Amino acid sequence: MKKYLIVLLISMVPLIELRGAIPYAVAFGLPTVPSFIIAIIGNMIPVPFIFLFARRILEWGKDKKVIGKFFTWCLEKGEKGGEKLKAKAGKGLYIALLLFVGIPLPGTGAWTGTLAASLLNLDFKKSTLAAIGGVLLAGTIMLLASLGVLGAVNLFK
Repeated sequence: MKKYLIVLLISMVPLIELRGAIPYAVAFGLPTVPSFIIAIIGNMIPVPFIFLFARRILEWGKDKKVIGKFFTWCLEKGEKGGEKLKAKAGKGLYIALLLFVGIPLPGTGAWTGTLAASLLNLDFKKSTLAAIGGVLLAGTIMLLASLGVLGAVNLFK
């Protein structure tokens, strides 16, 4: 049970998310299906909070002495990147968001994608559905990669 809790917590951490949780579960020999489900749930738990509160927190902190520059940078970077995404994606914006969340590359994921959706004032329901789809895609990619890589390593034991 403790290792499942670790999977859940790892999948909630920004930048690591299920991209770290699933390889952890595979490396420790946890059952695949329950680990996958727990990682998905853990990765999605922060999504509504990020969407609903991130922009408010960044707006609140942008004029504070210690954190102001960083918060302002986050707002500007998010809005600039979001506008580029909007221009390129057009009507396929939510598909682009799904793919952004779902392709496991550095700097992508549910945290970043949801933050971008929040900064762009996108629709909550559509953004959440895109994030769920992206998390499922990322989870599947990471599971297949982890089973392949770690399975190959186990051949040499």
